[in-house]
Amino acid sequence: MKDKIKSIAFISDHASPLADLGGVDTGGQNVYVAQLCRFLAGQGYAIDLYTRWDNAEMQQVVNWLPGVRVIHVKAGPVEITPKEELLPFMREFRENMMAFMRQENRNYELIHAHFFMSALVAAGIKQLLGIPYTVTFHALGAIRQIHQGSSDKFPCDRIQIEKEVALLADRVIAECPQDRDDLMMHYGVPACKICIIPCGFSNQEFYPVEKHQARELLKLNADEPIVLQLGRMVPRKGVDNVVKAIAKLKANGKKVKLVIVGGESEYPDPQSSPELSRLYSIAQAHDVLDHIHFAGRKGRDELKYYYSAADVFVTTPWYEPFGITPLEAMACGTPVIGANVGGIKYSVVDGETGALVTPDDPDELADKVNELIFDKDRLQRLGQNAIERVNRYFTWTNVAEKVSSVYENIMDQKLMQAG
Repeated sequence: MKDKIKSIAFISDHASPLADLGGVDTGGQNVYVAQLCRFLAGQGYAIDLYTRWDNAEMQQVVNWLPGVRVIHVKAGPVEITPKEELLPFMREFRENMMAFMRQENRNYELIHAHFFMSALVAAGIKQLLGIPYTVTFHALGAIRQIHQGSSDKFPCDRIQIEKEVALLADRVIAECPQDRDDLMMHYGVPACKICIIPCGFSNQEFYPVEKHQARELLKLNADEPIVLQLGRMVPRKGVDNVVKAIAKLKANGKKVKLVIVGGESEYPDPQSSPELSRLYSIAQAHDVLDHIHFAGRKGRDELKYYYSAADVFVTTPWYEPFGITPLEAMACGTPVIGANVGGIKYSVVDGETGALVTPDDPDELADKVNELIFDKDRLQRLGQNAIERVNRYFTWTNVAEKVSSVYENIMDQKLMQAG
């Protein structure tokens, strides 16, 4: 086996592994960079992860894990700022990151950028210092524009920046075949530059817990059919679609409980969350508040109990670059009903580990929930298939090994060019 690269940098401008999850700007990317760092460090990499300094009480350098430091970079005000407003601070981010590198006499062999603004920083450093970089975008502006239109608050030059940094990158990591196709179609990225590597899950964090035990721990009804929705509380996640599906089931005389996990705080507060307030209003308008349990934000160590307590996990976003929550649900033996989009249609196998449905179609979703949730034998079979699939294809160990191969290929190419 080739020697591992000794020192690499991650840049994750707005998504720190130290952040609390479940907020508007904290979710899958935070989990991705945290777990990938953890498992790459286990392979012998030394990683410095650079992220924007948004909390004055946080030390600049945090020795987070063996082989992993989190370095907070001054870029704009040291306070939480929506990611849509961060682009003007990226030049400052790059200058302060390079100043830290000079201060520590650190010259990385490779940079892995996460999100387009991080890639902009990496591209500038490549041009100045010659350090190669790879990028995982996690989301693409062109796709966001298609689905969000005028509600997209990112600067209009995002898409042009993404094109430029993708073409300058040494490799682009797509999270699923749809992501690769979008990079080629909307950005003109050559297929030879793109590697498909999915997100992952940790089988030390997520594994089946006996259903009655999980429900007892969470104080949920032992016999009630339960649908789980878990993730960030933002409109594009389509949680309103799930609420309306529960209303359809109620209208047809089917009693199903919807548990919604996520939000800005441990205890759900519609006053502080516009999306939570909107969901409450929709539930009230459809007379299903008594069929819904808003659980609030939960720690990572609690999530396996929620996944295991549910009969079905539902996620129906308008679009989804990948989606880590379906993997976590399947790892706990819970079938997934997901929107037939992006990474979900890659990780969920229709009829094998759950089902795929049209996004924003509560009638179709209600029919699919009704078809599955009362068929215990079928749920058990789907759940077992789900466990086998994620452990075969989607562990972070597998993901880290594939990413490591990308790094090695980049470095081999650099050596050949130098020679």
